[in-house]
Parts: sequence; C-alpha cells; structure tokens
Amino acid sequence: MTRVLAVASGGGHWVQLMRLRGAFARSDVVWISTQKDYVKDVEGELHVVQDANLWNKMALARMFLQVAWLMVRIRPDVVVTTGAAPGFAAILFGRLFGARTVWIDSIANSETLSTSGAKVGRWAHVWLTQWEHLAKPEGPHYWGAVL
Repeated sequence: MTRVLAVASGGGHWVQLMRLRGAFARSDVVWISTQKDYVKDVEGELHVVQDANLWNKMALARMFLQVAWLMVRIRPDVVVTTGAAPGFAAILFGRLFGARTVWIDSIANSETLSTSGAKVGRWAHVWLTQWEHLAKPEGPHYWGAVL
C-alpha cells in the first residue's frame, strides 16, 4: 500500500487538503498540520508541527527540524501538500528521502503564486496551480481546482 504524507498549515490550506481525502482512499495516509484540533478531521495519524513563517526564523527552523524528523520516521512514498511552510519543508525533505512530491498552490492565490509555491516549484515532482491563467509550460501546471 502506498504511504502518503498529506501536509498543510492551518486555515484554507487545510480545508483544501481535506477536499483531496477521496484521492487517498486506497493509501495509508499520515497527516501533518499546525493545529492539533484538526485530528477530528482525519482518520489515522495527525502530527502537529510548529506554526511558522518567514518572519519568525526560530519558529521556522524548529518546524523544519520537526518535519525532517517526521520524514525519517514516516518514510512516505508520496508527499502531497496544499501549502505554506510545513508543506515547503515536506517537499524538500520528501525529495531528499526519495518520495514523489506534489505541491498544489492555494486557490486563494488568484493573481500570483504564493511565496512558497514560487520557491518550491523546482523541487516538486508535480507543481500545480488552481488558476488556469497562472499555468506555464514549465510549471506550475493546471489540472483543475480543488474547490
């Protein structure tokens, strides 16, 4: 069975990831987010990591270390993320540990890609936008919207 690591920070990123649950129906899914109360939304394991952003370097470093440690323990075959800092870390460490990686940029970013999305694109095996007009031949690609 394929082991999927599904990663999203809180809020809209998590909502969009939850809309993808059906795609993981035949997989062993492990979840990572920044909110412990999201355990009610999922079956299986939920790991909570530090909420972080570019403006809080200490929190960002701690979150990166937490994601790295979880990657060592979980050893996913596939990493799927709808974004923000934990997703960025999961894509980077996923590549390092040989997982296939999928980044789905938030639908909220209708005019430009998210900061994380613009930086992570070259690292993800599959890099997607939910807005057709933001797609480019070299990526991100448009396969439809989650919402």
